[in-house]
Amino acid sequence: MLKKLPILALAAVYLSACTTTDPYTGEQKMSNTAGGAMLGAAAGALGGLAVGGSATGRRDSALVGAAIGGLAGGMIGNYMDRQESELRAQLQGTGISVTRNGDRIILNMPSNITFATDQYAVMPQFYPTLNSVAIVLRKFDKTLIDVNGHTDSTGSLQHNEQLSQNRAQSVANYLFGQGVDSRRVSAMGFGPTQPVASNSTAEGRAQNRRVEIQIAPIKA
Repeated sequence: MLKKLPILALAAVYLSACTTTDPYTGEQKMSNTAGGAMLGAAAGALGGLAVGGSATGRRDSALVGAAIGGLAGGMIGNYMDRQESELRAQLQGTGISVTRNGDRIILNMPSNITFATDQYAVMPQFYPTLNSVAIVLRKFDKTLIDVNGHTDSTGSLQHNEQLSQNRAQSVANYLFGQGVDSRRVSAMGFGPTQPVASNSTAEGRAQNRRVEIQIAPIKA
């Protein structure tokens, strides 16, 4: 299984932005002013990655360190309540289900309304729905976004894992294009390993072919 964690690219972005060219030698050197400021931000983010006992905890800390900010305990419930309410309003009648599990919101996108059979390009008729999702994700920007792809068990495991990864990445890339900060997002393909229904029936297999967007608060 493959996983995309854009936050890990942060250091490279900062370092590339901190170099200047020596006019006499042509060598690339660190700009003292820009380097100090940019490396300070990078150190905050990368330092955050070393904190916490889980990937989510490290992502929380990294984003807080990168000045995106997080939510204190007392603010989380209300923040996620308001986000859930807006998602339900935006997605009513679209075929996407909105489920609340504690502080986490899960959007279930069945593959039949998102992708053509055995394809991973998002179908154009689904763009308006993803646009609506992006509007809410941009507004409620103190959240982590996990885009998870799933398939049924038909076909080879390798094919299903790659298809689910490509589908998750396609949805994530679309959200990036709508202005959702890529540092908040991960994309992962699980293939057929996390079914929500039996793969022995056509109805069950249809339920298992899906992309889920899981939204969780960034905790300060």
